Amino acid sequence: MLVLLPPSEGKAASGRGAPLKPQALSLPGLAEAREAVLTELVELCAGDEDKAREVLGLSQGLRGEVAKNVELRTAGTRPAGEIYTGVLYDALDPASLDPAAKRRAARSLLVFSGLWGAVRVTDRIPSYRCSMGVRLPGLGALGAYWRTPMASVLPEAAGGGLVLDLRSAAYAAAWKPKGEVAARTATVRVLHAPTRKVVSHFNKATKGRIVRSLLTAGTAPEDPASLVEALRDLGYVVEAQAPERAGTPWALDVLVDEVH
Repeated sequence: MLVLLPPSEGKAASGRGAPLKPQALSLPGLAEAREAVLTELVELCAGDEDKAREVLGLSQGLRGEVAKNVELRTAGTRPAGEIYTGVLYDALDPASLDPAAKRRAARSLLVFSGLWGAVRVTDRIPSYRCSMGVRLPGLGALGAYWRTPMASVLPEAAGGGLVLDLRSAAYAAAWKPKGEVAARTATVRVLHAPTRKVVSHFNKATKGRIVRSLLTAGTAPEDPASLVEALRDLGYVVEAQAPERAGTPWALDVLVDEVH
């Protein structure tokens, strides 16, 4: 099973570990694209701060994020699973997983990123600010930029098993499963049960809990149909819609009572 996650806008501070080693990151097929984004981002932030803030969509109060990006090559690092914070990652709480669940997380979780393309939760990275919605002056819109390298790397990473896609729209734009990979992919919406409306904050929390539940239970569904069964066994209320045509993902709705 491969689980595709969005990053979080909020991030923990860079660690005290060794500086970034790009060659040590997972998915080496993305290395050249990562280097190009990293180089332009560092140069942008080391130049005109106001321009950098405009490109990154940062307010005056977040000017420190620009300075942080300048130090990306020399800052300390920590595992990506510790860097990303926010509602989804609070609910997932990877640090508190038992050893077996942590091993499953290392194998199955893939976090998408405007800067790195995608990393595993064990990859050591510094804290940074660069969303997939950013348009760099040289490389252009990152969502579009990542499509070509992702198209050659992600199908191999997906292997032959289930792909559980929990990404937000901006990150989903960087890679859309196609063909037989799409046929074994499931996307998830979280809906308020009485109204069938998409929830906001609780959407992220529920997705984090779903991932934690699967990792903790050691459940390894091989396809979307068995995922639906596994989630129901874990206590989730799930409505599934099988694809109407070949080569498209399954759509799962998880129903919740909370809407916060």
